[in-house]
Amino acid sequence: MGAGVVQKEGGGRRRRRGGRTRPMAEINVTPFVDVMLVLLIIFMVAAPLLTVGVPVELPKTAAGALDVEQEEPLTVTITAEGEVQIQTTATARDDLVPKLRAIASERDSDKVFLRADGAVPYELVMQVMGALNAGGFSNIGLVTDIGGPTLDGTVEQ
Repeated sequence: MGAGVVQKEGGGRRRRRGGRTRPMAEINVTPFVDVMLVLLIIFMVAAPLLTVGVPVELPKTAAGALDVEQEEPLTVTITAEGEVQIQTTATARDDLVPKLRAIASERDSDKVFLRADGAVPYELVMQVMGALNAGGFSNIGLVTDIGGPTLDGTVEQ
């Protein structure tokens, strides 16, 4: 770190030879500020890269966003190929209900977000929603992109 300036006792008055000197008792915060600024820049650059997800072409609707709770939301995704994933882990459809029951027993919230590609048949989405309900999740939020058409034919931005 930075070195302090050594001052003589008694201020600026002259003393005899061999006068005692004491170290300056001030803290140099410049290196600390430099390190904090570098860390801030690193986190600002790295934060957008931490969002990991499965690439899905979500359907667009005019619905608003849901409130997010303190606990990380559970996300179930249905890809365009019909593959079901819990968070980012691929799961066989036969194993979906037991895994969801195990997850529900460890969570405080029964909220789950269902993301389905727009090309997925409605029947498959309803089957997965039934599995979510059977697995202990009754609060299901369907995830869509914003900016889709409304019922009167206009497009909301």
